[in-house]
Amino acid sequence: MPLPSPRVRRSLLSLALFAAMPLAAAADQPEAADDSATQLDTVTVVAPGATRQIQRINRQDIERLAPGSSPLKAIDKLPGVQFQSADAGGAYEWSTAIYLHGFDQSRLGFTLDGIPLGNMSYGVTNGLSITRAISSENLAAVELAQGAGALGTASNSNLGGTLQFQSADPDLQPGARFSQGFGSDGARRSFARADSGEHNGFSIYASYADADTDKWKGSGEQQYQQANLKALYAWGEGNQLRLFASTSRRKEQDYMDLSLTSQKALGWNFDYLVPDWDTAMQMAQAYQNTGAFAGVENGYPQSLAALPDDYDWLDASYYWGAGIRRDTLAGLGGSFNLGGSATLDVTGYYHGNRGEGQWITPYQPSPNGLPLSMRTTDYGLDRYGLTGALKFTAGAHEVEVGLWAENNKNTQSRNYFGLDGALTSIYTFYSDGRAPFRRDYIQQYDTWTRMFYAQDTLRLLDERLTVNFGAKALRTATRAHSLVPSSVYASGSIEAKDSFLPQAGISYALDERQDVYASYSKNIAAYGYAPFSTAQATFDANKSTLDPEESQTFQVGYRAHGQTYEASVGAYYTRFSNRLLTISPCSAIQTCSAILSNVGAVDSHGLDLAFVWKPVQGLSWLNALSWNDTKYKDDYLNNGVVETADKRVVGLPQWMFSSSLGYQLGGLRLSLDGKYTGKRYITYLNDSAVPSYWLFNAGAGYDFGKVGAFSNVGLSLNATNLTDKRYFATTGTNGYVASDPNGYNQTLMAGAPRQYMISLNAEF
Repeated sequence: MPLPSPRVRRSLLSLALFAAMPLAAAADQPEAADDSATQLDTVTVVAPGATRQIQRINRQDIERLAPGSSPLKAIDKLPGVQFQSADAGGAYEWSTAIYLHGFDQSRLGFTLDGIPLGNMSYGVTNGLSITRAISSENLAAVELAQGAGALGTASNSNLGGTLQFQSADPDLQPGARFSQGFGSDGARRSFARADSGEHNGFSIYASYADADTDKWKGSGEQQYQQANLKALYAWGEGNQLRLFASTSRRKEQDYMDLSLTSQKALGWNFDYLVPDWDTAMQMAQAYQNTGAFAGVENGYPQSLAALPDDYDWLDASYYWGAGIRRDTLAGLGGSFNLGGSATLDVTGYYHGNRGEGQWITPYQPSPNGLPLSMRTTDYGLDRYGLTGALKFTAGAHEVEVGLWAENNKNTQSRNYFGLDGALTSIYTFYSDGRAPFRRDYIQQYDTWTRMFYAQDTLRLLDERLTVNFGAKALRTATRAHSLVPSSVYASGSIEAKDSFLPQAGISYALDERQDVYASYSKNIAAYGYAPFSTAQATFDANKSTLDPEESQTFQVGYRAHGQTYEASVGAYYTRFSNRLLTISPCSAIQTCSAILSNVGAVDSHGLDLAFVWKPVQGLSWLNALSWNDTKYKDDYLNNGVVETADKRVVGLPQWMFSSSLGYQLGGLRLSLDGKYTGKRYITYLNDSAVPSYWLFNAGAGYDFGKVGAFSNVGLSLNATNLTDKRYFATTGTNGYVASDPNGYNQTLMAGAPRQYMISLNAEF
């Protein structure tokens, strides 16, 4: 009988090692505490007394997902939230995209335990994805503030809202837990965590996760390993020190970006060419021999003949695309009781990243005459920061003053390495001792962010009326150095600053179960690196005329809650000014100067409705309806007038509806989720769109309780895309264009078909 595959053998070995642990000693210990004090009971769409729209999910909602799924999938059911990904778990980073109230991910703010995660972009600029920052099993809660996040949020991109992730505290009792999951397309995930329990105020846990899966189409793997550690030490009344550390290693082979036309002509499963090296060589040679981009008569393969004659066949697919990320994140913080009503919270943090994005390009031959070469974008990031908040009470005033400071050094380079033959495994070219034969640029960016804020909260009329108001001052300065001569990137410095960004809100309790609220906020965003992606002369000319992006948001709403229900209705209006648009005149795999301009304003109007019904113990049913009307207010110039005024913003559905049903009886857990996502435009002139779709997911689990030496054993099964719907998930992966009536722009990701994951969990 043949041996199991290496992947299965590793998984069986990991189960054997766990089973060989000293279980009897662990069984004598008291059962572990259920969770930290920060755990919430259920999805919360009502935050009584909050002066803005806030929703929360807890660890139980994250545990409903398949192991290793992004926690962003858990908030996709909340009103006003759109999350997209090409993979079932939402962890494949090139394809992940999240939108809130008309704003895309690049204009949102994200933090973990107050540590800024930047805008979680795929390109390494100012942070990292939540899936690389912490294992999903170690998350306690996620708080979503749409439109107006907390004034002290450490972010210089939160024009449209914030997501604040909170890690779970160590258990109060010693113990260990592990899980082993297997799923569709050879998916495998192992997770283990050990807790010390609380000893004289000190507690700690450490965890490790290891996973890999084959792509659901095409050839290639996606792998990651991650270790987390959290330690707490508490003393006296309200004093605590916290340490969190995480390392992550991720290797992902990409899915090919599709267009409407390529999908129709070549099918949903069309992908990168690997391992078909001969076809990749033929396509590159055809272009280099003729300079033509399409046609069998020009030497391109017959397999692409279904594409139109005027389609760019060369960019229809490449041989290889991959991403590599290595991250280290650490934060040391403390909360201190200063006496009276005064408390001080301080956190220092460090994040380091080394990464590489890979494309085998047909546009640049290798020096040995091979018509293909490896084109890499290499990243190096080191950022240090500090956050602090002083809180105290003076009479009826609850005052908070704070700061955020961060220094960020980032290096990005575009390199080309020679190939000798077909590439079959992922490794880092830049750190492998190879020398690039060509460099388009090496850019070094030094970014300094400084933010100060102060706010006051008043609770009046027997605390039925809450009023808060405050302001922050924000300055982000970036200096770029071109370390090699470059015609496509610029050197220089630019800063975005505003010394008065106000925020105000009010909440009034109509009675013990109902309240109304209203809020206003103003924010600006840092420029990022986009201004430097132009030629030097263009940067010098634009520097004095560009203005930082700015948003002003108004919210009003009503909330109600009772023993068996929660309900909320929220309306919002946002004016997004000084929108920056980057226009690239070449395909994404090529390197060329872009055009960057302030192109006017965007207006967003919207309405969110949410209702949670809990008619009996263990049953919860969340329904959320969102309507969003977001339109460009101005035309812009690009070789003539592009008439975008009153056109809908790309990537945003006008209507979304989600329904999420969960039931728990004893050890049995059942869940069923469905979501409707409306039509989305993929051109600024709205002459091309992807259709609406429904998606359904389900989960089931059972906890058997104490089994032998284990304090609990559980089994869970998750199924995503139950109806096996074929649909376009992410849009804009390679940017948007003004007009594309024929559907040629390759900027779409196909959603994963039906997938399964089964997982065994044990605690002792």
